[in-house]
Amino acid sequence: STLSEAAPPNTVVAFFNVRDRDSGDNGRTTCELTGEQPFRITLLAADAYALVTSEALDREQVEEYNVTVRARDEGSLALSASKTLLVRLLDVNDN
Repeated sequence: STLSEAAPPNTVVAFFNVRDRDSGDNGRTTCELTGEQPFRITLLAADAYALVTSEALDREQVEEYNVTVRARDEGSLALSASKTLLVRLLDVNDN
């Protein structure tokens, strides 16, 4: 995924779904980001999420981000899975 460094906070970077076929607590999921990054996850619907920017970006400081999303179910022995997304910043202010 590519994203302009001029993108304002709350810009959607990606949409994704998380599904667990279990029932009850074992089927309910939550998502979180690992590490410090200028992104956050927004819940859109039952299993639908959006990765959005949480602050201004600067390509001169960081050219790309490896954003790791971890999904976890709410069972008593919680299971989890992770996926890493590469987000490259496009430069808009160089001459």
